[in-house]
Amino acid sequence: MTSRSTLLIVEDEEEMRILLEEELREAAYDVLTAAGGDEALERIGRSPVDAVITDLVMPGMQGNELLKEVRALERDIPVVIMTAFGSIESAVEAVKAGAYHYLVKPFPIEQLLVTVGNALRERDLRREILGLRGALNVGRSTVVAASAPMKHALDLTLRAAAAPDTPVLLLGESGTGKEILARALHAESARRNGPFVAVNCSAIPDTLLESQLFGHRRGAFTDAREDRRGLFQEAEGGTIFLDEIGDMPQALQAKILRVLQERAVHPLGAPAPLPVDARVIAATHRDLETLVREDGFREDLYYRLNVIAIRVPPLRERAEDIVPLVAHFLKKHGKRLGRPSCTLSPEVMEALRSHPWPGNVRELENAIERALVLGRDDVIWIQDLPEALRPSHHPETLPGPTRPLAEVEREHILRTLRAMRWNKAAAARQLGMDRKTLYRKLEHYGIRLPQTG
Repeated sequence: MTSRSTLLIVEDEEEMRILLEEELREAAYDVLTAAGGDEALERIGRSPVDAVITDLVMPGMQGNELLKEVRALERDIPVVIMTAFGSIESAVEAVKAGAYHYLVKPFPIEQLLVTVGNALRERDLRREILGLRGALNVGRSTVVAASAPMKHALDLTLRAAAAPDTPVLLLGESGTGKEILARALHAESARRNGPFVAVNCSAIPDTLLESQLFGHRRGAFTDAREDRRGLFQEAEGGTIFLDEIGDMPQALQAKILRVLQERAVHPLGAPAPLPVDARVIAATHRDLETLVREDGFREDLYYRLNVIAIRVPPLRERAEDIVPLVAHFLKKHGKRLGRPSCTLSPEVMEALRSHPWPGNVRELENAIERALVLGRDDVIWIQDLPEALRPSHHPETLPGPTRPLAEVEREHILRTLRAMRWNKAAAARQLGMDRKTLYRKLEHYGIRLPQTG
């Protein structure tokens, strides 16, 4: 059963205070009240609260002064400011100082409910992300595996680590984190104190790949001016990771097979093979079984590599991993970029959850790093994301050519309001119209209540 949130209303006008208390209790909140700032702080000292709703102008301690005191006690408590038209400038300053939002009196109670709901969701998301940041420090591995498919892949990886000489084949789309799993497998194996050597077989020209892998002797070819150890020898006692092995030319595939069978490499120009002791982990985004049937990959090598095959699921199949991955990337890049306590707005989290992620985990990491670079405060907003991740970019949200202009305008106004967190003044600026025009259009289109979906 979900616990009820506790709200503290700080309002010196008794009639307004009683009205807000009744409405919020009816909306399933527990409510505390205070007639001023000093009483509010006393209440917070006695009972924990989840959010504060305070008037800006009050006798004694003002709302912005109460804001500072509340944030000094606990920065995590969202504070919503209520203000009259004449003090909007002060309310805006309060938001800059850390208030979640401000409401201009008189306001519909529905607007308050939406604002409080959004504030609590944002707080809960921040707490979840901060909690996951700490959890990701456990152990040597940085693999994020909250979903069942990824837990299965990680379980197979850890079990395979117990056999330090057996080849492992990692299968999955580009950007799913195959190299992360390969590094985890190495780190959890008896070879952990040896080197981990990663080779992208598709990034090295075919003419150089054999020399890179097996080494060469001086004079073996025109530019071979000195002896050079190959990457298999550099991985001695450890692990060599052959990424994108499906792109390796067939002539070289036969030599990889010989290395696996004989545990020896033959450098170019050398009189005899040299023994090597390195575990082979191979990975590919290609369908090797299809390549074998089409004579694009050696069948004998496929079966030699496929002793332990681990499928790394695409991000679209592991939605439960998105929040912990976000927490990991915020921690990884936030400190370096000077935004160590940054979190996401609920709208951004919803956009991340609904995106199909064709680029998988790599695309998610790039999106978070970009948002940290371009964002301006401690929250990543929808406009900080790459355009492809914003809801308005998706084809199903774009107006079709035959839709009425009024319908298109209404939808555009709603999207802008959502992006501006239902701040009508900010939305009006974004839409390029004055507030009176926006209010008139809201009335005309029947947009009475902010929508949370």
